Amino acid sequence: MNYTLITDYLIVGSQPQKPEDIDHLKKEEGVTYILNLQQDKDVDYWGIDLQSIIRRCHELEIGHIRRPAKDFDPGSLRSELPKAVASLEWAISQGKGRVYVHCTAGLGRAPAVAIAYLFWFCRMKLNEAYDMLTSKRPCGPNKTAIRGATYDLSKNDPFKEPFENLPEYAFEDIADWERNLIQNRVRSLRDT
Repeated sequence: MNYTLITDYLIVGSQPQKPEDIDHLKKEEGVTYILNLQQDKDVDYWGIDLQSIIRRCHELEIGHIRRPAKDFDPGSLRSELPKAVASLEWAISQGKGRVYVHCTAGLGRAPAVAIAYLFWFCRMKLNEAYDMLTSKRPCGPNKTAIRGATYDLSKNDPFKEPFENLPEYAFEDIADWERNLIQNRVRSLRDT
């Protein structure tokens, strides 16, 4: 596994490949929740025995949450970000330990979820969150997907300009009322 500590409570990395990786995350990093963004085909392609990993998580009392998104698909990422961030925010809010967010390599989907969380819940601007994470973990998450999800969550007017017509810098920051709206909408997705 290849991973990076982003904040005191958030780790972004690659997929655990065997149950022993879960032991390492628990013992060495204090992980209490794992958020897996892989689709079944990702897991199958690499020959990972996901059930053995989930069993080991259960044995070690680590919550294992799945929020699959298609790899290399900004549209899928945009639509799945709110639910993934809802799960991440919930896990962090439990205050039991660190949350490990992973996709396959930890270079696209997982960093995007972490950046969206930092943007929506930690009062950071999008570029600030993006630069902070990518300075710690060299990766290339899709910023446009994060901006698009931000637009989708903050939209409260059916006649609002379509996202595709907005300038490239739109939604790199949000007003307090938009952030509150986004947080409420994301939290409402926790049980979905």
